[in-house]
Amino acid sequence: MAVTLTESAAKHVANYLGKRGKGVGLRVGVRTTGCSGMAYKLEFADAADASDMQFESHGIRVFVDPKSLVYIDGTELDFVREGLNEGFRFNNPNVKSECGCGESFNV
Repeated sequence: MAVTLTESAAKHVANYLGKRGKGVGLRVGVRTTGCSGMAYKLEFADAADASDMQFESHGIRVFVDPKSLVYIDGTELDFVREGLNEGFRFNNPNVKSECGCGESFNV
């Protein structure tokens, strides 16, 4: 069981945490929303919660709540730049379908 970051995503997170001046890692999870059922949520973690599952990838600690891990186990988080656009991309092997706008998914 794991959620990992690519080297590009880890560098982006490390850079942002440095600019932010605080934080212990990245919190990754899911929430119920959208036309397909679930959407990813990302936030910088200032502390670990007692129930968090913790992973380390390229020197970055990744925190996932147990309820979300069921849906994102095995996911690799990448940070990509395409032309003028940049952002995180979730490579989730559990996804069965995604909505047309790409904001939500179903497992």
